[in-house]
Amino acid sequence: MGKDKKLAIVTCCLDDWGGSEELWAKSIAILDNQNLKRITIYKNKINQQHPEFVKLKHKNIFFKELIPEFSFLKKGLFKLIDDFNRLGNKIGISTYNWNKPAGRLYHLLKSDQPDLVLISQGINFDGLVYAWQCLKLNIPYIIVSHKAVNFYWPQHSDRSYMKETLIKAEKCLFVSEHNRKLTEEQFGIRLPNSAIVMNPVKTRGPVIPYPLVSDHYRLACIGRLFVIDKGQDILLRVLAQPKWKVRKLSISFIGKGPDKDGLKEMATLLGVENISFEGYNTDLKDIWANHHALILPSRSEGLPLTIIEAMFLGRIVITTNAGGNTELVEDQETGFIAEANEKDLDEAMERAWQKRDSWQSMGAKAALHIAGHIPEFPEKQFANLLNSTLNEQ
Repeated sequence: MGKDKKLAIVTCCLDDWGGSEELWAKSIAILDNQNLKRITIYKNKINQQHPEFVKLKHKNIFFKELIPEFSFLKKGLFKLIDDFNRLGNKIGISTYNWNKPAGRLYHLLKSDQPDLVLISQGINFDGLVYAWQCLKLNIPYIIVSHKAVNFYWPQHSDRSYMKETLIKAEKCLFVSEHNRKLTEEQFGIRLPNSAIVMNPVKTRGPVIPYPLVSDHYRLACIGRLFVIDKGQDILLRVLAQPKWKVRKLSISFIGKGPDKDGLKEMATLLGVENISFEGYNTDLKDIWANHHALILPSRSEGLPLTIIEAMFLGRIVITTNAGGNTELVEDQETGFIAEANEKDLDEAMERAWQKRDSWQSMGAKAALHIAGHIPEFPEKQFANLLNSTLNEQ
């Protein structure tokens, strides 16, 4: 790879830092060794005090915000320019870009002239407006999608340009076969330029000793407290049934998110008391030394790292047929699968409860299974793909 190569990374994550950013972030150290001249990260807002961005700053990575804070005078100037462009669009002398972050990215990329742009999406089309800017500038790009949702489809008015960006990408990468298939179905096209990639895993074992039961089972529900995706409300409705209120079973909600208060109030309304909200916790040893199984009632997923990590550490998984979950968990063998509704989840939990004496042996089987399905260094494979694509430019 020549020293004059420049890589741009557009991250669509709206939080300060998200799981969709782990793959490209961990690949950067490997890319640095390839003598890249410049790596620039573009994001709506960048919290440069966040530990992950501090690490990147120490690697001499450049940051550019797509929704920056401007002075009062600059805001006024940009308002005049925006009004002029709107008028120009109406009378046919210019094109108005309705998406401000995308419009800013267009001008930044035109100035920076990267050799390759990596667009890291959350949902499978939330960054395609950025890919469209690359296409207009004739800059090669790779799209990586971390989630696809059965009930969330692209707007009719966006389908045409989005379809073109997918077809003309150097690569369309997905974290699960489900996400790739659903994307093809949503746009009505096949993607021969697509491939499956894995996200980095925090742990590969060894198996953490199974906690003592003492006639009480503790399940961990790990994930962002955001019911549209993670479906914790489905679980609360199941737990509101009399049989689950009297069984020696408790659920720890581990994570943070905008629906925390709503879930607490819902639990109070339904009289669900065998739960606790533990907050954010990245200490996997601490979590799995005290929990017997993972429960994940998601409505939508990519390929959840929480499932991979739980299986590596010897725990069964009770989850839904969302995203790539069933690509990891085999029903009745390494866990229990339901559809994302109260009836199905209740039935899966009931099957699990009746086999609770087998959770430890099933967890050991889950650890062996996942070890044979997850590459040791996904970030290295991803970096190699970026390197080879850059070499072709």
